[in-house]
Formats: sequence, structure tokens, C-alpha cells
Amino acid sequence: MGAMPAALRVLCLNCGSSSIKLGVYALGDGEETLQRTGAVEGVGSESGQLWIRDAGGAVLRDEAVAFGDHGAAIHALLEALERGGVLPVDAAGHRVVHGGPRREAPARIDAALLAELRARIPLAPLHLPGEIEAIAAVASRLSGLPQVACFDTAFHRRMPAIAQRLPLPRALCDEGLQRYGFHGLSYEFVLHELGDAAGGRTVIAHLGSGVSLSAVRDGRPVETSMGFTPLGGVMMGTRSGDLDPGVLLHLLTEKGWDGERLAALVTHEAGLLGVSGLSSDMRTLLALRPSQPHAAEAVAMFCYHVRKQIGALAAVLGGLDLLVFTGGIGERSSALRREICAGLEHLGVVLAEAPQGDRLSAAAAPCTVRVVPTNESLMIARHTRDIVSRDGRGD
Repeated sequence: MGAMPAALRVLCLNCGSSSIKLGVYALGDGEETLQRTGAVEGVGSESGQLWIRDAGGAVLRDEAVAFGDHGAAIHALLEALERGGVLPVDAAGHRVVHGGPRREAPARIDAALLAELRARIPLAPLHLPGEIEAIAAVASRLSGLPQVACFDTAFHRRMPAIAQRLPLPRALCDEGLQRYGFHGLSYEFVLHELGDAAGGRTVIAHLGSGVSLSAVRDGRPVETSMGFTPLGGVMMGTRSGDLDPGVLLHLLTEKGWDGERLAALVTHEAGLLGVSGLSSDMRTLLALRPSQPHAAEAVAMFCYHVRKQIGALAAVLGGLDLLVFTGGIGERSSALRREICAGLEHLGVVLAEAPQGDRLSAAAAPCTVRVVPTNESLMIARHTRDIVSRDGRGD
């Protein structure tokens, strides 16, 4: 194994169903320096956007684009980085939304892992195809570059078996139908930031356009709100969250809907957008709720369901020592955090009138409440550094 450079430069890629986020980090000797951020938005549409910023946030490139798939978008991003003198890098790390039932840790990408990911596409059809395209595009343009898959489901593989099993016939469970959980990279980052503070009974609420919560005891996951897919759990921007299966059966039998129509409903038309009829964006709904009853109802339902999930996870933990808010909504909306926490006093949750720093709870409250900004991109960079440093840079 050859000597590693003093600072390993890692390209981090996070592919959504219609977007790609990137970050370039230099890591080494205690250094974790962000060098570039960027994104392509609207992949697959006729009106997309590509932008790249430097470490200080200055815009280096911002233009309207139209990319038919993730592969073409990745090539454009890499070309922009090359022109900006950012390439070459030492490794690339990818957020891979689904690792299946056996992947418990990040892994170096090779032909066998790619075959495994292709076989997993039915478990995450909106995300895995684009992620596989991104891996192929990087391999094509940066031949020989080590690539690492960081699985968003891996964190939850340490949950007890009873929390991972679905109440279905065992033959179906043996085929991979189980509770997987998601947002694992976010939870890993938050726990790293908390350090010893997460030594007791902790609930982490990742609240963004996607929403999930995780119960952690002494640093180990024991339960989470999402299940077989990222559609489950709490209502989200456009996703339904948990539904009585009878609702879907009713739409199948009484309205004649097919799987494609049901998928559109629970993925793109439900949640905050469905209830409000106005927007999936929480900032917009908060601004509208004084004048729009449906916006107010959507916000109230969201807070109610998050609060209910916190209570359920506290029951699994046998109490609550620490409640953490993260994700775009969780980090930025003090009004929503306060509304969610109202009614959790029986769990020791009492917010301070004037919070100090990232601590939101009153000094004497039995349960500490904190805000911890997440950084999935940096978590990908850390995992990639560890894998490449362990295995070496060669093929």
C-alpha cells in the first residue's frame, strides 16, 4: 500500500431523484476543509440549474441547464470542477440511499458491489438508478479513481431484530421486505458532534423535506420512524408518511388506481402539499398560516405527528435524556421546535425562554434539548477517507 497524501481530497456526491449535490473536502492531520460546494437541480427536466461556489460561498458558476439524466449532469459538474482547477481529487464518495439488509458499513465500489446495487433497484427505484449512473460517470471521466459507497441505511442495521422485522409472513421477509430506516449519514454525523453527550436515551429528529426520527441508546440505534422505504413515518413535504394500508386498498378497488398512480399520490402529492393544497415548503406555509386555514392545518398536523413520534420513541427508550433537532426545518425554525415540544413536558422537555447557543432547554429541565446542524457531505468525506486510507488508492 502506497503512502497516502498529507491531506486526502475527496469529492462527495449526493444524488436525489432529480438533483445532485456535491462537496469537495481536504481531510488530513485534523483538517476538514471545504473547498467547493455545488449542485445540479432539475435533472430530467427542461429547466434545471447548475451552480458551484467556493469555500466562502462566492458563486463561481450559475447557469440554466437541461440534463436528461444523472450521468450527463455529473459529467458537466466534473468539467466545471476541472476548469476551476479543483480536479484531480484522491477519491470520490457517494451517498447511496439503500444498502439492503446486509450492508452495515461503507464499502469500496467494485464490479460486485455495482451488481448488488443494480439488484437493489426495486427497493429504491427513485434514487438508485441515478446513483449508479453517477458512479459510472465518475469512473468514465476519472478512470481509476477510488470510489466509496456510503449507505444511508447502514446506520440502522444495528437496531434490534424486532425493530427491523415487518409483521408479514416470513417468506416475504426473507425476500428483503423489512424496516430499513434512512437518513443514517445524518444521524451518524449528529452523534459524532454530540460525542459523550449522547451517552443516554436520545431522540434525534431530522426534519427537512424528508423527515425521520431515530431513537438511540448509548450511541446505538434502537428504533426509527421510516421503514421499508423513505415514504414511511411522519408526514413530509410531499410524502404521506404512514398510512393505513386500507387507504391504498380502497383506492385500488374503489377508484381503480394502479401502482403508478398510488406512487404519485404518496410520493409527490401528499404531506404538507396535500393537506395545504398550497405548498410543500414549510417556510411558505408558516408565512401563510395566519391567513390560510389549510396552511395552518398542515403546520399543526406536522408538529402533531413529530410530537407523537417523539413520544413513541421515548417509550421504546424508557424515557428521554436528550432531544436533538437537525435538518433544514429542525435547525432553522424556532417556532416549529417550540410547537413540537409543547406537550412533551411529561418527558422532561421544557424549553428556555431565552435559549443559550445550541441548547434550547431550560437549565433545570430533566431532558436536554439541542440543535445540531447536520452535514451529510462531510460524513461521506470522512467515511471515504477512512476506507481509502485503509485499503489504499490502487485498484
